[in-house]
Amino acid sequence: MALAYPCLEKIYLKRMCVTDSDLILLSQLLLGFKELVLDFCEGFGTNGLASIASNCRQLRVLDLIEDVVTEDGCDWISCFPEAETCLECLNFDCIKTPVNFEALELLVARSPFLKKLRLNQHITIEQLHRLMIRTPQIMDLGTGSFISTGPVTQINLERDLSRAFANSRSLVSLSGFSDIVPEYLHTVYPVCANLLSLNFSYTSFNGEQFKSLIQHCHKLQKLWVLDTIGDEGLQDVATICKELCELRVFPFDMREDGEGPVSEEGLLSISEGCRKLQSILYFCHRMTNAAVVAMSRNCPELKVFRLCMMGRHVPDHLTGEPMDEGFGAIVMNCKKLTRLAVSGLLTDKAFSYIGKHGKLLRTLSVAFAGDSDRGLRYVLEECPKLEKLEIRDSPFGDAALFSGLHHYYKMRFVWMSSCRLTLEGCKEVARRMPQLVVEVIMEPSAENITEAVDKLYMYRSLDGRRTDTPEFVSIL
Repeated sequence: MALAYPCLEKIYLKRMCVTDSDLILLSQLLLGFKELVLDFCEGFGTNGLASIASNCRQLRVLDLIEDVVTEDGCDWISCFPEAETCLECLNFDCIKTPVNFEALELLVARSPFLKKLRLNQHITIEQLHRLMIRTPQIMDLGTGSFISTGPVTQINLERDLSRAFANSRSLVSLSGFSDIVPEYLHTVYPVCANLLSLNFSYTSFNGEQFKSLIQHCHKLQKLWVLDTIGDEGLQDVATICKELCELRVFPFDMREDGEGPVSEEGLLSISEGCRKLQSILYFCHRMTNAAVVAMSRNCPELKVFRLCMMGRHVPDHLTGEPMDEGFGAIVMNCKKLTRLAVSGLLTDKAFSYIGKHGKLLRTLSVAFAGDSDRGLRYVLEECPKLEKLEIRDSPFGDAALFSGLHHYYKMRFVWMSSCRLTLEGCKEVARRMPQLVVEVIMEPSAENITEAVDKLYMYRSLDGRRTDTPEFVSIL
């Protein structure tokens, strides 16, 4: 790629294996390279980052998002040029090992255009304060751990940190807080009135702690939180954050059993208070059709609705009925919907609603849902813009798979796991659609690949089939 496009300035890779050799080659061949974004990637380490830092003299963006980065013992932060840099974004919050803080502080000081800085969990609150003093222009800050390990008295540290946040007048996005001492939380208050985005998805707050902060965030448009804030915390959000457009509520405990701290009450509160909502991801253990219907009516601008009920075939917990009417209301009333994730007890009726009304739907995720092949046929035959389809643990077999033969060339991918597909059915799709890459994935321990298929992955590729498949992957 670097040889074919020597003037390339930006690369964004997602969910790919990237090696140190790739990064070294890129840094040596692309002399004008400016932006590298690696999103959920793996296979590279600090040696590769060191090469990017030393050779890409015009680098503006180094954004490492949820990557798995190998520690090679290389002091990569020290490899940036000693002169003034062009850096606008530096995000290394996914790196699990400490960095050279003295080198980081000097780098930040000579990066006058830096607008986004996200630190990893080894940056202490004292170090955060020193960095903030040098970056009053920062707009997007990831705080690191937000705990103190030094000898500075708490009173002085609180005062100085609060002053640093007050001086960060351009700050509109705040994240990090992988560990937090509640006593320091109030130091963030001076900047809350300007915040548009707040990410607490790694921070286990209780309702009172959360309320003490969120009550200052009236302009907030994007909020990611753990479910530890409870329904009460979501009620506070609904009361205060009238401009909210995106909400994600993640589970602190991934186990399927138990009640869980958020429910239909929190969802209902959000729908009543945040009428501008466009995107929601909501993990919970219990839900009702009534709450989902209310959201469809109160938030008609929704483009993304992902409700993840943590359990298998979970019905409306008040009526015991399937969740068909709730999801049906979402696709009927939210005319701009492009992404939908369904879960809970669902019959083919829910999929008939999706097929009939989900005409703009581009991404659909399904788990533990449906009665028969007819359910998937409704979607594949009636959703003309569908591009991404993810299905797990659902009763869809070969007949359902064949119903999409007219559409697969227009889709980006289809993933089906633990359904009722057979190897012969997958081979038939491969025979009838030779330009589609059809992969059958069996667990390494599986002994018999001749009958039921464990996982099916079908996708379009400009480069054809891949050549690096492990033994348990067969390309048909």
